[in-house]
Amino acid sequence: MHGRCQFQSYLYRGFIASPDLSLGIFATIFRQKCPSKEFSPVKLKNTSTIVLIEDDLDLLDLLSSFFKQRGYKVLAFSNAEEALIEIENKRTEPDVVISDLKLPVMSGMDFIRRIKKSNPSLPIILMTSEGSVEIAVEAIETGAYDFVLKPLHIPQLLISVQRALHLNEVQLENTNLKTIFQGQDFMGLKGVIGKSQGFKKAMELAKRVSSSQANILISGESGSGKEVIAKAVHELGDKHDGPFIAINCSAIPENLLESELFGHAKGAFTGANDKKVGLFEEANKGTLFLDEIGDLTLPLQSKLLRVLQERKVKRIGENQYRDISARIICATHKDLRKEVAEGKFREDLFFRLNVIPIYMPPLRERKDDILPLSEYFLKKFSLMNNVQVKGFTKEAIQKLENNEWKGNVRELENAIERAVVLTTSEYIQLEDLPNEESFHSEYQAHQSEKASKGMNFEDEKPVTLDELSKKYIQFIFDKNGGAKEQTAKDLGIDRKTLYRKLKEMNLN
Repeated sequence: MHGRCQFQSYLYRGFIASPDLSLGIFATIFRQKCPSKEFSPVKLKNTSTIVLIEDDLDLLDLLSSFFKQRGYKVLAFSNAEEALIEIENKRTEPDVVISDLKLPVMSGMDFIRRIKKSNPSLPIILMTSEGSVEIAVEAIETGAYDFVLKPLHIPQLLISVQRALHLNEVQLENTNLKTIFQGQDFMGLKGVIGKSQGFKKAMELAKRVSSSQANILISGESGSGKEVIAKAVHELGDKHDGPFIAINCSAIPENLLESELFGHAKGAFTGANDKKVGLFEEANKGTLFLDEIGDLTLPLQSKLLRVLQERKVKRIGENQYRDISARIICATHKDLRKEVAEGKFREDLFFRLNVIPIYMPPLRERKDDILPLSEYFLKKFSLMNNVQVKGFTKEAIQKLENNEWKGNVRELENAIERAVVLTTSEYIQLEDLPNEESFHSEYQAHQSEKASKGMNFEDEKPVTLDELSKKYIQFIFDKNGGAKEQTAKDLGIDRKTLYRKLKEMNLN
């Protein structure tokens, strides 16, 4: 008992001191010394190829039989040189290798060093009768995936193999996702999709101004892709090595937004238990993207104007000003000239922001972008949901191209995801795509019915003014079909106040 505890103590210290020693190694050696510990194996398809390298022919035969009985294809070698030649010459392409550590001529460590030069992602499991932490650490640093002790606990070896195969699957999925996300190349930018004239015009202007320090204001409907333009400016400019930080100004309450942008000192207000660095400082030597800038309150607009003029920020609760070097890019779906005329947006801030205006057209004005985006989303969601969907029927393509897409690219993405998940064929059919008109009319009828009920007070008992206010907000909210901006406008309140009211009422 003492020996077991001492081994566990040494192993634990080695694990903490060597972060590269994986949990798989720690668990494997620990279970060899403590077989009473339970472990649930990972269930995977057993149609993979295993290469076995072991100079003990009896053990080699035993392992070959064990894995073959479970459906694996097994290639057995009594020395590492033969296995190395087979793998390097591509005569066999194993999914995992199980090798003894001590082998004649070429050891397991030497085998790993050689094979990793040509096949760095191939998982290799080492078997040895020497259970020291030093050997385990050396094996991992050399490139081994796992390290198991002899005498072998074969079910545990199977678990290690299954985990290695699972790692292969994850790496393959990551590679495929990267191929999909970065396969498109537009003006030197990976993952940017679009070929319409409106999109090209916006991107070309973004490229021209990317190296300047002028303020940029991107306008366009929600979901049209304004952040794509902002990222293009960042990636093509001289600050591409710095961070790109984005924040939606309409999604955060005013009292929290100020702290997010400018930071605060410890104890500056209730709940400020520690100091906080604001986003203006975090984006130093990079880009800060302020989305929905038109929703800023007038006091915050004033503070933003000062930051743009002086290039300095002051955290809440401090008197010290700090220099910033972040590039500021703003975006809005509102008509800021109209907002200025109505007194909702500062004129001086508008002129300060609108040095370089870039307009992103809505998707319905960029018909040439619909099919490339749809194909991109199809590949993305097919891979993510592990389904085989090859494309769209002609009728489905016509529907995609003729739809108005009021929600722009975001709505298109959601529609393709839904179709990929629900389709039962290899191609997206017309019926797989959402029928927005029927859905909208059904939704409006349902909401109108709810709204009419919500305003019927004749048979109700007297209610408080607060309850009456909530019922009226419910009525206007339902009448507008859940459109928050129109609801706020009809009620004569700003959108943040409406969000707070709806949250109190548990309404989305």
